[in-house]
Amino acid sequence: MAGGNLVGFTDNFADNSTEAGFQFTFFCDICREGYKTRFTEAKSHKKGQMLRGFGRLASTVGRMAGTGIGSSVSSGTDIIGERISGMSPAWHKEHEKIFEIAQNDAKGHFTRCPRCTKWVCKNCWNEQEGLCTGCAPRVSTEVAAAKAEVTKQQIWEKAEKTELFTGKVESKVTICPACGKPAGEGKFCINCGAPLGMIECPKCGAKNAPGTRFCGECGTKLT
Repeated sequence: MAGGNLVGFTDNFADNSTEAGFQFTFFCDICREGYKTRFTEAKSHKKGQMLRGFGRLASTVGRMAGTGIGSSVSSGTDIIGERISGMSPAWHKEHEKIFEIAQNDAKGHFTRCPRCTKWVCKNCWNEQEGLCTGCAPRVSTEVAAAKAEVTKQQIWEKAEKTELFTGKVESKVTICPACGKPAGEGKFCINCGAPLGMIECPKCGAKNAPGTRFCGECGTKLT
């Protein structure tokens, strides 16, 4: 990756330059991770600061002397300041030079894939295959990812087949032996008030409604 302008980066970078100086961020075409170059102060900005400082000093001296020298110098300084804030030709010339240096600096942090021509960072470069990870994924990484995916699918499949509730859902109605109507769940019939004495099965211990001849759980004859 040595020599020449890094033309491939011209459509994948951010220009962070300001009136005060120049800085650029170059991005990986796969993961978009960026590399930001060092900030370089603009020489034109330094000159502008000196001229503005001289203009303010001359303006102060002019006002103290009662002459119009300060206003004329200050006016000239304002014009120079406007040129700087509007990116003067000197600034653009310096910007172009620093941008070329920044591209050469970024070359050491990116590699161009010979297959897809993408510029990628070290994390997205498969050194073993000599291609980016988009064209030649790392085998160990893909195997680990595939195993994890299969494991996740098996967990979901097993969870779907697992019976979470194993109890019985029953709804029993107690019939009053006196009036023959549903008696409710209390000790007395809700219709006629007759006492309800549940019959306990001598074999399984299940509770059965009064008047029941056989146990509803095991079929044992109730006395």
